[in-house]
Amino acid sequence: MKRTRFLRLLPILLLALLGGTWYWLFGDLPAPAELTNRLAIPSIHITDRNGRSLYNILDQHGGRHTSLPLDQIPLALQQATIATEDRNFYANPGVDLEGIARALWINLQGGEVLAGGSTITQQLARNLLLAADERTERTVRRKLRESWLAWRIARTFSKDEILAIYLNQSYYGGLAYGVEAAAQTYFGHPVSQLTLAESALLAGLTQSPALYNPLLYPEAAQERQQTVLRLLRQEGYITADDYDLALRQPLRYSANPYPIRAPHFVMMVQSALDDLYTPEMLYESGGLIVRTTLNLDWQTAAENTVSYQLERLNDPNYAGIGSQADNAAVVALDPATGEIVVLVGSPDFFDNDISGAINMAVQPRQPGSALKPFIYALGMEPQAGTSSARFTAATMFVDVRTSFTTRKGETYVPVNFSRTEHGPVTLREALGSSLNIPAVQALDQIGVEAALERLPHFGFALPRPPDEYDLALALGGGEVTLLELTTAYAMLANGGELIPPRFILDITTVGGEVLYTAPPITPQRVLDERVAWLLSDILSDNEARHISFGRNSVLNVGRTAAVKTGTTNDFRDNWTVGYTPSIAVGVWVGNADQSPMLDATGLTGAGPIWHNTLRQILRNTPEQFFEQPNGFTQQTICYPSGLLPTAVCPYQQQEWFIAGTEPTTADTLYHQLFLDKLTGHLATEATPPQDRIQKLVLDLPPTAQPWAEAQGITLLSQVQLGDGDGGQRTRDQ
Repeated sequence: MKRTRFLRLLPILLLALLGGTWYWLFGDLPAPAELTNRLAIPSIHITDRNGRSLYNILDQHGGRHTSLPLDQIPLALQQATIATEDRNFYANPGVDLEGIARALWINLQGGEVLAGGSTITQQLARNLLLAADERTERTVRRKLRESWLAWRIARTFSKDEILAIYLNQSYYGGLAYGVEAAAQTYFGHPVSQLTLAESALLAGLTQSPALYNPLLYPEAAQERQQTVLRLLRQEGYITADDYDLALRQPLRYSANPYPIRAPHFVMMVQSALDDLYTPEMLYESGGLIVRTTLNLDWQTAAENTVSYQLERLNDPNYAGIGSQADNAAVVALDPATGEIVVLVGSPDFFDNDISGAINMAVQPRQPGSALKPFIYALGMEPQAGTSSARFTAATMFVDVRTSFTTRKGETYVPVNFSRTEHGPVTLREALGSSLNIPAVQALDQIGVEAALERLPHFGFALPRPPDEYDLALALGGGEVTLLELTTAYAMLANGGELIPPRFILDITTVGGEVLYTAPPITPQRVLDERVAWLLSDILSDNEARHISFGRNSVLNVGRTAAVKTGTTNDFRDNWTVGYTPSIAVGVWVGNADQSPMLDATGLTGAGPIWHNTLRQILRNTPEQFFEQPNGFTQQTICYPSGLLPTAVCPYQQQEWFIAGTEPTTADTLYHQLFLDKLTGHLATEATPPQDRIQKLVLDLPPTAQPWAEAQGITLLSQVQLGDGDGGQRTRDQ
């Protein structure tokens, strides 16, 4: 009896279970027709640190979004999107049946459902119709709900309508929603004027707008574009000739003018928002207020300085010759917090002739001599388990023509920028005056492999394979970005602690809810604080700079400031980077297309921009000094040997030493000898008193002999011993 009753109820129970399951899966899903009402345009207000507006997007009418019918979107862009996102778009029922089966199988095995492989229709269903918190779930339920919605969308709209919605609603980075906004944002012209090469680039952005943003990462964007072009060729949309032509076609980024302050900085903020939130999360937030680290007053001053200096550099009446420098970038950040307070990516974001939309503050370029402090730093740290170090500020280098052997066994002979040599100099002078030969000597002693292991700790990506770097690394033979370089110098100002740069302070909704606050600062110790102070002391020593820069250059700002310049051999890049305890400022001058300038150096090109920007930022603030940490001693040394003075040492000076690295032996550079004035030999008992002369001679390696002869200096190795071997009379000084 009970069994019969149960069998009668079983169909009802099964129907109830199926109905409940159906409702659990699909009951609360919106109608497919809602697709056209879900515009993914957030309200975003980006401000400087004091709340002053940098950029506003208020709604779909005020933002960069324009919907177009499919027939006004280039066929190449349509095909590129299909080839990249959904190769069977016109044939499938709106869902990826294999993907659903794979998700069910993985779930049965107890695994996590992975993302990827969704059709264009599924992407629309997920991004525009599912709730924000559900879109990131990796569950079978979400996959089934997304697929059911996609199947219904495919029966509500035609394929062309679905493709048009996708192209008009997709997010392409830079707060550009839809292909028309993307074309205007990145290329400065309507979508109807896109080339095949440009269409392929835009089609590749939707997978990861932050990673492939061409204004921030042009190389990554171009690699993605090449992948899309290969897919177009594989699917038969373009011919081999079309493919080759598109690969050769240059990509020139531009943008149509619109109200925006600090545009390159804003683009970086937008990229950060792309990492923090999906476009749909931004939309559903009801609008955001993003307060950044930028100081708009300082930003404006830096922009004005850049424009003025570039105009002056290219004025033949001022410089004597036009420098042909049309681009520059500036970064300023707080060493204690990593907060970027100034970021100028080019003199004019909207100037297509100079590729102004490219952010030169984050483009890898060769830094020239600006990398030298970090090479020397590696040799100045006390060695593990001891108090000794390879170098001190007083270590003597012999600045003469020297032949080195590279890791590949090739001969390398560096020359100084001035093409002159200076003989024996201390590390303080070699670094302060940016002498090339001593820097290569230092790296040769440290080892290229050891340098490549440590330099990334200072924040340098050094993207090339390790075997491509060699001794030229000491002179900037490895690309870095201005932001990386300025961050590394800020590390020196911060006593050897590295703080990654940050540009967002907080994010709130328009209703006042705090969604994000910058995390606590977590400094990372990457360099001994005593080495950092010693480098700051050297780089702020005007006397140490005088060999190359004189005593009254633009590197003097009227207060204590450490600074270093850099110029590549072919004048393609020049730099000035420096800091005080409270601010680090880096400047790059050059051309985005890497064409050479004419005689523009770090001193004459970037230097004035650095000087004026630093003075503007520090205006009306008291002078600060680099606070010396414990563990230093000051000692009198014989110059330039860096050893203890003897009775015959003609030049003595004070120098700072990390405790345990001070000299303990007497000077061996200077020797006071009696010579035979007729033979140049050491005087012997046979030398008449009237022919004896007392002379100071220097003990330098044989490589210094040509330099010494040119200077009229007698070397110990040249003094004959009276047996007729190889003696020669030296010229009087």
